Amino acid sequence: MASSPKLEIPSDFPNRVTRLREKFGLTQTQLAELMGVSFASVNRWENGQSRPSALAWQQIVQTEML
Repeated sequence: MASSPKLEIPSDFPNRVTRLREKFGLTQTQLAELMGVSFASVNRWENGQSRPSALAWQQIVQTEML
């Protein structure tokens, strides 16, 4: 089974997460629920305190393309 190429998480990830959330008119809590993560995770991503997992980042990138 071939694995998908690993997406590198760019340094501007906090802004990209925030822009994506605002594009769809979501609160941090709503985005967290849709992604299956905690509110605290989304909050820390937007504040640059932690990076999304590879899977979460893949979901973000795919959603940006909508």
